[in-house]
Amino acid sequence: MAIATMTTPLPISFFPFLLLIATICFTICDANTNLLCIQSEIEALLKFKNDLIDPSNRLSSWVEGGDCCEWIGIVCHNSTGHVNQLHLAAPPLSAPDFDAPLAEREAYERSKLRGKINPSLLELKHLSSLDFSNNNFSSIQIPEFLGMLRSLTYLNLSYEQFQGGIPHNLGNLSRLHYLDLGGNDLEPESLQWVSELSSLQYLDLSYVNLSKANDWIQLHLSNCDLKDDPSSINANSTKSLLVLDISGNSFSSITKSIFSLHGLLSIDLSGNSLEGPIPDNFGNTSFLEGLDLSWNHLNSSIPNSLYSLNRLQFLHLRDSQLQGTISSSIGNLSSVTHLELSENQLNGQIPLSIGELSSSNLFDVSENQLYGQIPLSIGKLSSLIFFDVSENNLNGQIPLSIGELSSLKFFDVSENQLNVPRILDVMLTWFFNLPTQFEYLNLSFNQLIGEISYLNVTSSIDLSSNRFIGPLPRVLSSLIYLFLSNNSFLEFLFELICNSYLMGMIGLYIDTNLLIEEIPDCWNHWEFLAYLNLGNNNLTGKIPLTLGYTNLFMLNLRNNSMFGQLPSTLQNSGDLVMLDLSGNHFSGSVLAWIGDKLSSLVILSLRSNNFDGHIPHKICDLQFLQNLDLGHNNISGVIPKCFSNLSAMATKNKTNNEVSAPIKIDYYRIYFKALLVLKGRRDKYGSTLGLVTSIDLSTNSLTREIPKELSSLVGLLSLNFSGNLLTGNIPDNIGNMELMESLDLSMNRLNGEIPPSFSNLNFLNHFNNCTSKGIPTGVANNGSKVNWLYVSIVLGFVTGFWGVVAPLFFIRSWRIAYYRKLDHIYGKLFLFWATMGM
Repeated sequence: MAIATMTTPLPISFFPFLLLIATICFTICDANTNLLCIQSEIEALLKFKNDLIDPSNRLSSWVEGGDCCEWIGIVCHNSTGHVNQLHLAAPPLSAPDFDAPLAEREAYERSKLRGKINPSLLELKHLSSLDFSNNNFSSIQIPEFLGMLRSLTYLNLSYEQFQGGIPHNLGNLSRLHYLDLGGNDLEPESLQWVSELSSLQYLDLSYVNLSKANDWIQLHLSNCDLKDDPSSINANSTKSLLVLDISGNSFSSITKSIFSLHGLLSIDLSGNSLEGPIPDNFGNTSFLEGLDLSWNHLNSSIPNSLYSLNRLQFLHLRDSQLQGTISSSIGNLSSVTHLELSENQLNGQIPLSIGELSSSNLFDVSENQLYGQIPLSIGKLSSLIFFDVSENNLNGQIPLSIGELSSLKFFDVSENQLNVPRILDVMLTWFFNLPTQFEYLNLSFNQLIGEISYLNVTSSIDLSSNRFIGPLPRVLSSLIYLFLSNNSFLEFLFELICNSYLMGMIGLYIDTNLLIEEIPDCWNHWEFLAYLNLGNNNLTGKIPLTLGYTNLFMLNLRNNSMFGQLPSTLQNSGDLVMLDLSGNHFSGSVLAWIGDKLSSLVILSLRSNNFDGHIPHKICDLQFLQNLDLGHNNISGVIPKCFSNLSAMATKNKTNNEVSAPIKIDYYRIYFKALLVLKGRRDKYGSTLGLVTSIDLSTNSLTREIPKELSSLVGLLSLNFSGNLLTGNIPDNIGNMELMESLDLSMNRLNGEIPPSFSNLNFLNHFNNCTSKGIPTGVANNGSKVNWLYVSIVLGFVTGFWGVVAPLFFIRSWRIAYYRKLDHIYGKLFLFWATMGM
């Protein structure tokens, strides 16, 4: 059956009405595209700007007569024209390092707004988002009027350098979803106002001092100076909590209330002062995917309850004073991608069950007391990228199964007792056949032997202190560091230096080998070379001219058979921190340009050569020089009085144990080692080198008196003028150099009395001089007194520790900057792991 339909036509008179409606609609829509900012809000914003200091002129577009909706940092509502969002965060420049150039630091600071925050912002009644982060409002408190901007849903005041308390009326912002107050010098007495933020979903109070707030909540509260047991965690108010971060505080125990939060996915308690055993209650947090207890004082074994967390992906227990063995139950952690157990006192063997960690990207058990062999089951970890078992007592062979790990990039088995009689065969099996390349390979300080023809590594190789023989291995042109020290490589350097095109090489160490012939003169393309150590070989010839075209911080050619004068091109190496040419046959005068051009020198050793002439006064301009050794040459003339200008030797309080170059590459810093002759004994100094200050001019032909001005070098520990032609009296005030531990004036022509102040010295050798009085009691060759080296080690720890750490305790802005820089580095590392798909 058909259904009839009937329509009623609109009357003609209705069409003008529709046309009117359409016209109004189009007019409104067209007006919306040309909305102007509200005049009262323009005035409010200009008042706000007038109270700001804008060094980089970021707000140059904020001018009278303009449309504030077009101003930088302003977002208006697209239908009403009201200011809806105010984004005034400093530009996203990364904070420069502490040792960055001054211009870089100044540019970073100029990018920040300063001054006062004018309450005229209260006119922005429709403001929903306010971001002031990363500016510099130092010495003022968070303005209370911000608690009256009731439309806010987003408020970011992080890293503004605000001080004082947190205004309680922020609790009035009932629509607020996001609140970030981290990175400020805040010290609230209460956090009760937080409970009034009924819409809050994100809260960041990192670096806020909550030591006076006993009603705090538990979210991201890292580095907040918290000391008491966080026992106030309420399971009802935090039942949705997924991530708990209270790292970097001062908790001494793990509160049991944490274990009532059954939905937690991540717990970070690192960097506290936790003591005692790890609670078995962690077994109740069955959904846990991340656990970090690093940098604590647990003094316990790893409990079996941790091995039952089969959802765990990140387990970090680094440097927590853990003891005992690694249980075979570790194989239960099949979901773990990062296993970090380094820097503890774990012993026993690495269990075979680690082969069950099929998801593992990172396996780090370095710096423990593990023994036995690396298990063959390691070859099952097909996703492994980072493998570090260094600084243990492992022995046996490097397992062939390593060759099955096609994703492996970082491999470190250094400082063990690996002894592989057929290392060549092993390396040919697992190394050359890898489908991917290593980025970092460290086999140093083992007992590995054999020849190596080629190393397929892109960034860093360390094979030092083994028993490798034969020619130097071929390497990739991308290599940055090559450490082959203390082996028996025998070859000319021409192929490596001239034909390898290692244009990005930064560190080359082939010292203590069997290298022969001359150093080739083709360093033109090694412009980034910073560290070169070819000492203790059989090299001959002159220093090549092109070596001066590199960017050296360290040059060590000691104990070879090289000769000739120093090339003038070395004047270009103005960044040299250490120059050691001792034990060769170099000749000519000690050149004045050393003091004029090499102004960064800390260690200068020209000992046991054939240098002659006078000591140039320009040497006195080396303000950072701590160790000067010109002994056993043919130098004549007088001891310069201007030695008193060597300011690094005139400083009593040393804050750095080590001596290092002012450069870090890929999170590595190379610390220098030097062979110094002190107390008549030759010793190698590394970790205490920064504490040692010495002058050795022994066995030369120096004449006249010892300058009394030397007594101003109050930081000097060792002074050796023996075996010269010095005359006159011993200056009375030398004995008042309180830190002097070694003084040798023997084999000279000194006369007169020995100053009574010499009784302050622990070591004195003044034989074969014509003095009218004998050696003061308790001074001559006093071998029974405390060895000053051990005192220096302790002193170095104390001064170094308090020189760096004390400011972090007492200067809060330093502490925030320091931890923020660590966060930046960890962010880079996280990005690296994310890029690698970890």
